[in-house]
Amino acid sequence: MQLFKNTPSFDFMSRRYVAITLSVIVLLIAIGSLATRGLNLGIDFTGGTIIEVGYSDSADLTSVRTELGENGYDDAIVQHFGTTREVLIRVAPREGVSNADLSNKVIAVLKESNDVEVRRVEFVGPQVGDELTNDGGLALLYALGGILIYVYFRFEFRFALGSVAALIHDVIIVMGVISILGMEFNLTVLAAILAVIGYSLNDTIVVFDRIRENFRKMRKGSPVEVVNTSLNQTFSRTLITSITTLLVLFALFFLGGEVIGGFALALIIGVFVGTYSSIYVASNITLMLGVSKEDLMPPEKEGAEIDDRP
Repeated sequence: MQLFKNTPSFDFMSRRYVAITLSVIVLLIAIGSLATRGLNLGIDFTGGTIIEVGYSDSADLTSVRTELGENGYDDAIVQHFGTTREVLIRVAPREGVSNADLSNKVIAVLKESNDVEVRRVEFVGPQVGDELTNDGGLALLYALGGILIYVYFRFEFRFALGSVAALIHDVIIVMGVISILGMEFNLTVLAAILAVIGYSLNDTIVVFDRIRENFRKMRKGSPVEVVNTSLNQTFSRTLITSITTLLVLFALFFLGGEVIGGFALALIIGVFVGTYSSIYVASNITLMLGVSKEDLMPPEKEGAEIDDRP
């Protein structure tokens, strides 16, 4: 499937310095927000109380949320658990209130208007939250380290640095937007950020593969012209992939409910940023590091000249 009838001829690289400036400005805003506002960490990271209750009929989550919000628990996460009659409620800890008292108060609120049966009550301590925070950070670092090694062996060290720089660029901007919007940062959003890394890397590898191929095929042309040609040849595929992915994500965001909304929104931001970075960040940094045709030519086989003799 092709979006354009003929291969486009956009001069992407003529705007590379404008793109660098734009990226630096957005990164500074994102880092500034992360440093001053921080992330709105969810119960997965801060600890709290988990309450599972059962209703005699199908539970209306909106009315349960409204009921809890009117009693001061507007930050409670409410979702179905297994069936529509089972509801899982997660409540962040309150200063000066023990977890046992907090769970009793929430259950009392629920029982005011409904006949609910308490199935279980669990407490997630701050130590578990700290452990999840550390494990989440390590997961991001391991993913980036593994990608650096993979791209180095598949392409060349300058491509590896370009791809990892683009991924760090994407992760910081997505987390910065989450911080600016005040979105809750929980395990599902962390999973979305790891998915953004995978999506952005896939896009970047496709572009890098075409750049390497063209460096070997095009006898004439500067590195900037080779990169421009490669970006134009993959542009249709990049756009189609992004548009079809966004269609699914927008459907999830608008129709998937509150629980999956943060996951979908983080991925939507990530797809926009990842598409931009595969064109203007990864390729740009690889060019700035001085990649050339000589770096990508396959090594000559020993004895090739002797074999060619009549």
